[in-house]
Amino acid sequence: MTLRQRLGLFLGPALFLLLLLMPVPEGMPPEAMRVAAVTALMATWWIMEAVPIAATALLPIALFPLLEVMPASQVTPAYANHIIYLFMGGFLIAMAIEKWSLHRRIALHTIRIVGTSPQRVIFGFMFATAFLSSWISNTATAMMMVTIGMAVLTQMSGVNPAQNEDERAHTDFGTALMLGIAYAASIGGVATLIGTPPNAILAGVLERQYGYSIGFAEWMLFGLPVSLLMLLVTWLYLTRIAFRHHMDSAGGSGRAIEHELEALGPMSRQERRVLVVFALVVFAWVARGFIDVPELAMVADSTIAMLGAMALFVIPADWKRGQMLLDWATAARIPWDIIILFGGGFALASAFASSGLTEWIGGQLTVLQGAGLVITVMAVAALVIFLTEVTSNTATASLLLPVMTGFAVATDTHPLFLMVAVALSASFAFMLPVATPPNAIVFSSRQVTIPQMAHAGVWLNLIAIVLVTAAIVLFLPVIMDTVTSLVDRTATTP
Repeated sequence: MTLRQRLGLFLGPALFLLLLLMPVPEGMPPEAMRVAAVTALMATWWIMEAVPIAATALLPIALFPLLEVMPASQVTPAYANHIIYLFMGGFLIAMAIEKWSLHRRIALHTIRIVGTSPQRVIFGFMFATAFLSSWISNTATAMMMVTIGMAVLTQMSGVNPAQNEDERAHTDFGTALMLGIAYAASIGGVATLIGTPPNAILAGVLERQYGYSIGFAEWMLFGLPVSLLMLLVTWLYLTRIAFRHHMDSAGGSGRAIEHELEALGPMSRQERRVLVVFALVVFAWVARGFIDVPELAMVADSTIAMLGAMALFVIPADWKRGQMLLDWATAARIPWDIIILFGGGFALASAFASSGLTEWIGGQLTVLQGAGLVITVMAVAALVIFLTEVTSNTATASLLLPVMTGFAVATDTHPLFLMVAVALSASFAFMLPVATPPNAIVFSSRQVTIPQMAHAGVWLNLIAIVLVTAAIVLFLPVIMDTVTSLVDRTATTP
């Protein structure tokens, strides 16, 4: 164990016990204080990698019942959330793509289109990821792009995704590429109302509280420029500051790429069949956001992912030999620890809500009364960004958006400013794998460690706080003038 791991092994329990023994702050439910203690323990062990990541994620099952936060029967369903099966289905599809080397063909064509400069490759991936996540699930987008990104990484840097984690060197290019995909998937969702759940929750709360519906185009006039600016800043930070060392050495030769494409030859029958399944799954994910079929109301992204995965188990690769496109020996190699990790994040989110911890944190914002618009918006953005690091952005937005309406009246602030700050900030958590599904997905690539993600993410979190504040204070009144006028008339009756 490293010194950091040894320190974390003792620091986590120390913080846990300290919070348990401290007097409960006024107005905070006792259960909320115990959830805060467990969160401190888990966050410390995750960041300092004191124990295996998946083992830390299992702590809620052991500690929440012991601390009387919630019974095990309520904790364990978080580890079977439908989003986890979206992960599983996507991982299975990715394994089939890798098994038949389709990822290599896709990667070579991708490199040829965007260019072989590492910075250009990263920007191409980030832009494509952000565009896709504006329309479809950021989780599904990240799943697709990581599969292609790992293949590109193999071609450009010689890193073999199939190697054991301990045997594979992490490269600046690989780390920046994976983090770029994760961050772009979250940033891209800001551009449209359907891009991420917090945006839709914002629209719903506004309509319920003020009887006003945000138009799709109206939101894009504000959300798209903010998304593009944050995307550009993130790309510059990753490639020019955080992971600039040895970046230039990762580039490949255009002639070598063409030679590799020629060596691949024509697409095999197995590749074509896997590609058809993959394309149908992607089409279904995209179409689900635009086509409303009442008979399919119960179908979710996870349903589509599992249907695609199951199809791979029954579609033959070689009928005479009884070989299918995917077998269990291959499927068993999916990263089960990441699935457990995400379940731990869901369990934390559930405890935050049920214990009243999120509501208590929101209530502490009254200390900002009279602080001024800039300070108030900045404080709300900081709270939401760092709270989302350990809880679901959807849960955070659901609980804090209604709170903002009353808080705005108490602080004499436009409710819209604070509500948009919550919605935007909930998509800008970049430090931990459990913060967002894209973060967890790229962590499964084994190209990114938690300290690397935390180091890069904390600076991007701070940049996002400034960007969100500037966008709301300077840009929002100009772009959404009709909405601010509405709030002016109704601010006293939330």
